[in-house]
Amino acid sequence: MATHFYFHFQVIQQILDAAQKKQEQISVSLDLNLSTPVFKIDKDLLVLGHDTSVSLKRLTDISMIKNRIFMLKQDQLIPVEIREQTYMKLVPTDTAPTLEIDGVKMHRSKDISPLEDARLKTKIVVKKGARVLDTCGGLGYSALYAIKNGAREVISTEKSQSVMQLRAMNPWFGPEDHDNITFLHADITDFINTSKDEFFDAVIHDPPRFSSATGDLYGKVFYTSLYRVLKKGGQLFHYTGTPKRIKNNDRFVKNCIQRLENCGFGNIVFHDHLQGLVAKRQ
Repeated sequence: MATHFYFHFQVIQQILDAAQKKQEQISVSLDLNLSTPVFKIDKDLLVLGHDTSVSLKRLTDISMIKNRIFMLKQDQLIPVEIREQTYMKLVPTDTAPTLEIDGVKMHRSKDISPLEDARLKTKIVVKKGARVLDTCGGLGYSALYAIKNGAREVISTEKSQSVMQLRAMNPWFGPEDHDNITFLHADITDFINTSKDEFFDAVIHDPPRFSSATGDLYGKVFYTSLYRVLKKGGQLFHYTGTPKRIKNNDRFVKNCIQRLENCGFGNIVFHDHLQGLVAKRQ
């Protein structure tokens, strides 16, 4: 049974519909699609455990709020979000939640789940026994699937303390998943300068979308550092997005390719289904 319970628009509607139909129990996921146990509906309460329940009225009060997740904590329904300089929150999907910052989703969730996306992009560059650098760790899905795809060690950096707090609130990533993964609160542009030459077998570079604030993560200086820390024959996955720009002869991705080539990378291929580049240190 889950130790924390998570509610969002879809599951609340299921619960309220069942109560309206006078059902005495319901099978529903309250751990963001990890499991679907059966819960008892007792009059105006959803019974979650021996001494834990939530009233249907409280669920009704938040039943029309979409794209937000609420966690039951100390008898309070707390939104899984952080409001500081930016507004960050976990957003439900059909599988694991995605991270949203100021209205922009940080994972692909249309036509592919965040987990499947992480699995595919790590599988393409991570070989068994590899030491992997995960440059922009986010919720940790890439690090987790690098291990699942055979990596012996992953070093994952994340610049935002708030993102790391949301990761800790995500039930898809428990303490047991941290084996062989080192999560660091660090800016990758600083951390990489302290990394040894030819230290990593693979790099997963999944930066936020290109902007004035993130431009360094798409620049020649940073690409040169990625090349330096990769072993000969090591591979880089670099999320760029914008697959339509490739077809419309846009220069953005082509410029990324040219900068990577100028730093020494070769065998550079754009993978449309992953919306990113795979490159190899020659």
